[in-house]
Amino acid sequence: MRRADRQVTDPQEINQIIKTAKVLHLGLFDGNFPYVVPLHYGYEQENGVFVFFLHSAKDGHKLEQIQKNPHVCVELECEVSPIPGGDIPCRYGASFASVIGRGTAEIVGDKAEKIRGLALLMKHQTGRDFEITDQMAASVAIIKIVVPDVTAKRRPKP
Repeated sequence: MRRADRQVTDPQEINQIIKTAKVLHLGLFDGNFPYVVPLHYGYEQENGVFVFFLHSAKDGHKLEQIQKNPHVCVELECEVSPIPGGDIPCRYGASFASVIGRGTAEIVGDKAEKIRGLALLMKHQTGRDFEITDQMAASVAIIKIVVPDVTAKRRPKP
């Protein structure tokens, strides 16, 4: 990381960034160009590995790309706020906290895992527990992304 002074290495702080963010930007391979789509997510951490769950329509471009190449990149950010620079343009910037990781995506077929993924997504997005029915789970596709390693960065407000 070029800006080592902004690097976040504390696992609790990294988890807090992921917990605070609400939108995950999913980067996929799409022929000669990357394809990035913002999605709501839920997550869990298993032995230091982040597992993200996203929901989607049951067919579409992102699912096609995952089936062609499951290698993905995820990016999340929070605490974004402009930093004014007065009369000097180069002093403008933004405070932020972000996490980037590379992992592998799969479209979940197991009904119980789909229900668990949707429950995690709803808990993360709303702070509430919901009962997810078989019918609810059957109405959407669930994408599971396993991210074994992440990097994180923070630029606090001055």
